[in-house]
Amino acid sequence: MSSYLPSLIAIVLSYLLGSLSFAVIVSKVLGMADPRSYGSKNPGATNVLRSGNKGAALATLLLDALKGWVPVFAIQHFGQGFGMGHGTAAVAGLAAFLGHLYPVFFGFQGGKGVATAAGALFGIDWLLGLATGSTWLIIAVFFRYSSLASIVAAFFAPAYYLIGGEIAWPLDLTVLLALVSISLLLIWRHRENIRRLGAGTESKLGSKK
Repeated sequence: MSSYLPSLIAIVLSYLLGSLSFAVIVSKVLGMADPRSYGSKNPGATNVLRSGNKGAALATLLLDALKGWVPVFAIQHFGQGFGMGHGTAAVAGLAAFLGHLYPVFFGFQGGKGVATAAGALFGIDWLLGLATGSTWLIIAVFFRYSSLASIVAAFFAPAYYLIGGEIAWPLDLTVLLALVSISLLLIWRHRENIRRLGAGTESKLGSKK
């Protein structure tokens, strides 16, 4: 049991880091309205952008991404001495993502986790993050729907991992399962957006409510 203790501690710490809702924290520090009180009421960078404060939205985006990237990167590079490998790093990324979705510090009411998931993907491998991020950007630029871009990118992330397997990185079943879990949860968290997209009432990037 003791051999699993470092991994367990790392995963719990990753969840706690993910539980820091930077949309709320940044907005409070800057004296802005709580992002849970306007727009989609989602504590994330896209909704903070609806306030009109691009700096706050950018800060939220970067900090949310970092909390997904930091635990994965740290375990990838420093965890081997504690018996932790790629699988543990991916599970830590999943834990940080779950922390964003269900933050213990904010009543388990969190955001959709797009930036945090992106950070975890870049931590697993920068090429995987780049491919998935590029997919998000292409869809967002052409259709101007952040939600649609997130859903499409979530669908492709595990596929990119499989395609790049044994070419850009060694395939690992635990990593793949963590990616599939993140993707399914991302799509599920966007279920209301999917309904609005179908009804033609979804807000476009940059729109204010």
